[in-house]
Amino acid sequence: MNKPMDVAYIPMLDYEEAWNRQKAIVQQLDEGVGVEQLLLLQHPPTYTIGSQNHPEHLLLSEEQLREQGISVFQIDRGGDITYHGPGQLVGYPLLVLGRDEDLDLHAYLRRLEQVIIDYLADQGVDAGRKEGYTGVWIGDMKIAAIGVKFNRCKTRRGFVTSHGFAFNVTSGIQHEGFQGIVPCGIEQYGVTSLEDMTGQTYEIQRVAQDIVPYFSRLFSYEMNWISEKEALHRL
Repeated sequence: MNKPMDVAYIPMLDYEEAWNRQKAIVQQLDEGVGVEQLLLLQHPPTYTIGSQNHPEHLLLSEEQLREQGISVFQIDRGGDITYHGPGQLVGYPLLVLGRDEDLDLHAYLRRLEQVIIDYLADQGVDAGRKEGYTGVWIGDMKIAAIGVKFNRCKTRRGFVTSHGFAFNVTSGIQHEGFQGIVPCGIEQYGVTSLEDMTGQTYEIQRVAQDIVPYFSRLFSYEMNWISEKEALHRL
């Protein structure tokens, strides 16, 4: 039987609150309590800077950040700087990699990318990987960024994952917050979105609902949808 996992969609959640929730869930899973979860949501305009930490890739001054209402967080995932904002589906899989077949962390990243690649294929979009880079690409344009942390368990063998993917859905998102950074530190390539590639209109919540079966199949989980209220009040 597939393992159980709770999944919730939260229309908008402040980045700091989402980060704190991830850390709390990671601790619970490390201690052997709670349920593995997939949180799907949107953030207000936010820049996050990963462990590579290149401050020169943030192109806006503090005054410009205030004027544009963009928050900045130095966080504990891998990678460089990226943007989160309305029109982007963010996914945080919080799961335990504890058995021998699950301990290939490289394979975890590739499988996470494959979720989005397979979803895009069914939307008529030919996406894939780009040698030397993480994420999901359409030619020289990135449509989804991947940045994760593997939290080594203190009370059991293995890891608990946090952070995840950021999938650009709505048209024009690449002309919003991405213009204020060098996305993921990659100067020579750009970013795109699902709507720009298909010419169709998508609701973020519907994309969240539709992408879950791809995650379930590739990661072998039995997905249990919970309400936004339950997701926000269970900790």
